[in-house]
Amino acid sequence: MKLQVTQENLNKALGTVARVANARGTLPVLANVLIKTVNNRLSIAATNLDIAITHYIGAKVADEGAITAPARLMQDFVSSLPGGVIDLQLDEYKLHIVTDQYQSVINGVSAEEFPVMPAITEGKTWTVPSALLKKALQQVVIAASGDEARPVLTGVYFHTADGVLHVAATDSYRLAEKELLKTDEDINLLVPVTAMQDLLRILGDAEDEVQVTSDDQQVLFRVGDVELVARLIEGKYPDYRKLIPTSFTTSATLLRADLLNAAKISSLFARESAGSITLNIDEETKELSIRSIASQLGENTAKAPAKVEGSGSITINSRYLLDALHVLSGEEVSFAFNGKLEPSLLRDPAASDYSHIIMPLKS
Repeated sequence: MKLQVTQENLNKALGTVARVANARGTLPVLANVLIKTVNNRLSIAATNLDIAITHYIGAKVADEGAITAPARLMQDFVSSLPGGVIDLQLDEYKLHIVTDQYQSVINGVSAEEFPVMPAITEGKTWTVPSALLKKALQQVVIAASGDEARPVLTGVYFHTADGVLHVAATDSYRLAEKELLKTDEDINLLVPVTAMQDLLRILGDAEDEVQVTSDDQQVLFRVGDVELVARLIEGKYPDYRKLIPTSFTTSATLLRADLLNAAKISSLFARESAGSITLNIDEETKELSIRSIASQLGENTAKAPAKVEGSGSITINSRYLLDALHVLSGEEVSFAFNGKLEPSLLRDPAASDYSHIIMPLKS
């Protein structure tokens, strides 16, 4: 292998894939990145066996070849190099990296020891605008579970209902659902949240299309010159749509900034009680108030003016409320519930395509 590549392109590609390389895995080669020439381009790839990311970059290829090299060292080294052209040359298992000022040799491992990068040859393909998918994932991944004891809940669920593609996640304490786009395709994919967090880092704000291809076991997201393949989670996702109430007895609509500030301050006094805060909506005073108590530190009540229907109170986890408010982007937010033991719903009154449910705590 002999080629020339720019420091900027190589650094970007290593930054995209190196995060997936797993230094703690049972296979030592998984801590490496696969560097390989493909059709006069250079591909940089890494995998942890559940997720694989490949980034293709332009290169001036003189001789074809492949090698794996330590991901962490490659990323740190190349990011420290000045901008400009880098010469890469493979001599058996030694990768020579030469610039105007630096000459380095990195000991590699044969590319044959690297796991075969997964490929989807047949399957269903659909596209979605990059910016739209990025926004949806930002709003949904926060609700996915990290508990491997219930693997189904560690996924982000893409599915169609009534001609609309929905993206959802829940950890059974909260639920986030976003309507993505109208489609005639029948889509049903349960993708690991870790893969979606990696995809979020890859997705830009440009209005590029993301091409999604899936079969029964894997899904491929192609974003420009980057491909991410993830193994799908097996199992049936809960019928979460039954959880979303269609009408409410008590609701308040107020400035998102007001509720965010009140929730932030109240959460300081809720640390002792595992984040427990009580929201009270009062139809007479036209206010939403949040009360939190810390027996050792004191207590706090924060109020904000609101457009109110009905009166009532509910106790929820302050962290869940803050997470939801951070991913809502509208100026106003509506908070609604039916009783202190019923689910509460957060929504942007101007955008009904996103719903965030928070289950109550027993007060």
